[in-house]
Amino acid sequence: MHSEFSAEPSSNDTVERDVPGLRSPASDRAPMFDVVIAGCGPTGAMLAAELRLHGVRVLVLERETAPKSFVRIVGLHIRSLELMAMRGLLERMLQHGRQRPAGGFFAAINKPAPKGLDSAHAYLLGIRQPVIERLLEEQAIELGAQVRRGCAVAGFEQDDEGVTVELADGEQLRSRYLVGCDGGRSTVRKLLGVGFPGEPSRTDTLMGEMKVGVPQEEIAAKVTEISETHQRFWLRPFGEGVYSVVVPAAGVSDRREPPTLEDFKQQLRTIAGTDFGVHSPRWLSRFGDATRLAERYRVGRVLLAGDAAHIHPPIGGQGLNLGVQDAFNLGWKLAAQIRGWAPETLLDTYQAERHPVAEDVLDNTRAQMELLSTEPGPQAVRRLLTELMDFDEVNRHLIEKIAAIGIRYDFGAGPDLLGRRLRDIDVKQGRLYGLLHRGRGLLLDRTERLTVGGWSDRVDYLADPTAALDVPCVLLRPDGHVAWIGDDQQDLDDHLSRWFGEPAN
Repeated sequence: MHSEFSAEPSSNDTVERDVPGLRSPASDRAPMFDVVIAGCGPTGAMLAAELRLHGVRVLVLERETAPKSFVRIVGLHIRSLELMAMRGLLERMLQHGRQRPAGGFFAAINKPAPKGLDSAHAYLLGIRQPVIERLLEEQAIELGAQVRRGCAVAGFEQDDEGVTVELADGEQLRSRYLVGCDGGRSTVRKLLGVGFPGEPSRTDTLMGEMKVGVPQEEIAAKVTEISETHQRFWLRPFGEGVYSVVVPAAGVSDRREPPTLEDFKQQLRTIAGTDFGVHSPRWLSRFGDATRLAERYRVGRVLLAGDAAHIHPPIGGQGLNLGVQDAFNLGWKLAAQIRGWAPETLLDTYQAERHPVAEDVLDNTRAQMELLSTEPGPQAVRRLLTELMDFDEVNRHLIEKIAAIGIRYDFGAGPDLLGRRLRDIDVKQGRLYGLLHRGRGLLLDRTERLTVGGWSDRVDYLADPTAALDVPCVLLRPDGHVAWIGDDQQDLDDHLSRWFGEPAN
C-alpha cells in the first residue's frame, strides 16, 4: 500500500564536499522548497510533474511572462510517447497531434519505417510545441507544482543543506536542490562554472512554417529536383495550406536576431529559382549546427537537464525528446534523495546513464549534418548509406537510435533485456504502462512466488503468470527500465536494495 515518505532530510541527503564556493550551513536558512527548477519548457515541466508524484515541494521559475506564441510543429518519438503513456498523458497528446510512420528520420533519407518495431507506440506524433508545453505544465500544476512566470535566476549559492537562489529582482529563495532546465544559453550552467565543450556553429539554416501560393504538385516537383543536391532544403505540407520550410541560410551576422519572411523568400529564390509565394508565417527561426555537451550534469546540489546540458542541430528531431527523457530519468532519483530512501550512489547514476546517451545523440547529429553537405565526399557517403538502409537491420538500427528505444543502461552482466526499457505489454490488469502512472517501481512476477516485502512503499507488485514475457520476473524502475530479471527472492532483495534503498521494515 502506498504511504507518504518522510520529508525530513536524512543521512542520504548529502552533497559533494569539494564543490568550489560551498559554504557552511546556516540554521536559519531552512528550505522553502525541495527543488527549484529554472525553466518551464518541456524538460522543466516534465521534471516538476515527476517530482510531484513523490510529494516533493517544487517551484518552477520561467523567464518568459507568457507561453510561447509561435506554433512550431515538433515530433514526439517512440520513447517519449512511451513515457507519456507511463504517466497517463498519451491520450491527451494524441488528441492534439497527427500520427505518421516512424521512418525517414535519419539525415532525411527517405526510407520506410522498419516492420515490427519493439513498441506498442511505434509511430511519430507531430504536435505543436506550445501544446506539449501546456499539457506538461498543466500536469505539473495539477499534481501540485508551483510555476512563477516572469522570474529568472540571477545567482545562487549552495551549502551543506541547500541552495539560496537569487532572482533577477533581488528576491531570494531557499531550496534543497536547484535544477537548470533553462536552455542552451543556461544561466545556471554558466554560474555553476561547468564547461560546455564542443564545436561552434559552422552552417546556418532557416526553418519556419508558412503558407504557400502555388499548387502542391509544383512544390513537390521542385523539391524532388532540388533535394538531389541540397539536402537542407524541403517544403513539407502540414495541411490547410501550411508548409514546413527549410532552406540553407546565407551568412548570418547575428544569430540572436530572428529572420524575416523576406530572408526566406531570398534564399528560396537563390536555391530553387522561386519563392513559392510564401506568406503568412506562423513562426520563423534560424539554427546552426553548434554541438556541445556539459562536462558534468551535477555539482553538489545543482543539476542540469535538457538543452542546458547538451545542444545539437535539430536534424532527426531529437532535442525536445532528449530533454524530456533526461527529466524522466532524473525525477524519481532526485525525489528518492529528498525523501531519504535513495541508495548512496543513486543520484550519481543520472549522469552515468544520461551523459553517454547525449554523447550518442551528438554523434549521430554530427553524422547526419555531414550527410546533408553538398560536397562530393559526403554525397558519396550518403548514396552508400542510402543503399545500406535497404537492409532491414541497418534501417532498424538507425531508427531505434533516433527514437531512443535502443538504449541499454549498464546495469552489469545479464540478459540483453537487463538495462533496457520494457515495452507496453499486455498484463491481466490491461496494459503494463497503466500500472506505472504513480511513478513507482514495479515487480512483475510470473511465478507468483516473490514479494517486494519492506519496499512496498516504493515498489508495486503484480503477480501475473499470463504476462507477455519470456522471463520469470522483472523488476522495473519508475522510468520503465528493467533493473533485474530472475526468480530468486534473495537476489531480488539485493537488487531492490540497490535501486530502492533499505527496506522500511
